[in-house]
Amino acid sequence: MSKQETQTEQPGTGAQTEESIEKTAASQNESGDACRPENQDKGTETPSSPEQKVAELETQLAESRDQLLRKAAEFENFRKRMNQEKQNAIEYANQSLLQDIIPIIDDFERAIAAGEGSTDYTGLLEGIKMIEKRFTSQLEAKWGLKRFSAAGNPFDPNLHEAVMMEKSPDISEAVVKEDFSRGYMLKDRVIRAAQVKVLMPEA
Repeated sequence: MSKQETQTEQPGTGAQTEESIEKTAASQNESGDACRPENQDKGTETPSSPEQKVAELETQLAESRDQLLRKAAEFENFRKRMNQEKQNAIEYANQSLLQDIIPIIDDFERAIAAGEGSTDYTGLLEGIKMIEKRFTSQLEAKWGLKRFSAAGNPFDPNLHEAVMMEKSPDISEAVVKEDFSRGYMLKDRVIRAAQVKVLMPEA
C-alpha cells in the first residue's frame, strides 16, 4: 500500500471515531435524562411508608368504631321507644271502652239520686231497665259483645256450664231448663258460658 493511500484512509477513520463518540454521548445523555426525577412519569405516586399505612388503618378503624357506636345508640333508643309504646298500648287499651261506660255510670247516678227522694219504685225500675238496655245495646253495636239466653235450648257444653241437673221422663236429650247467669260472646267467641240448670233424660 502506498503512503498516499494510507493518508486518504486516516481522515475517514477520524470521522468515524468522532461520530461514534457523539452517538455514545447522546445515548448517555438520553439515559441520564430518563433517570432524572423530572423526566419520570408524573402520575406515579411515591409508595406510602409502613407508618403512613398504619396511620391510615387506625383512622379507618376509629371511623368504623364511631359509626358502630352511633348505630348501637340509635338501636337502643328505638328499642326503648318501642317498649314504651307497647306499655302505653297495654295500659290504655280499654280507654275507648271506658269512655263509653262513663255516660252509663252517669245515668245510674241520676237514677239513684232520683230514687232517694221518691217512692215511685215502678218509675225507678223502668229507668234502670232503660239504662241496662242502652248499656247492652251499645256494647253489642260498638264492641261486638252479645248476651245470649240458654233456657229451652239443647244443652251445649261449648255454650253452657251445667251447675244443676234434673232428670225428666219427657225428654230424649239434655235441655237447658233455667239460666242462673246468662252467657256472653265477643263476636264469635264465647267469653263466658251461661250457668244453667239442665234437664236430663231418665234413660
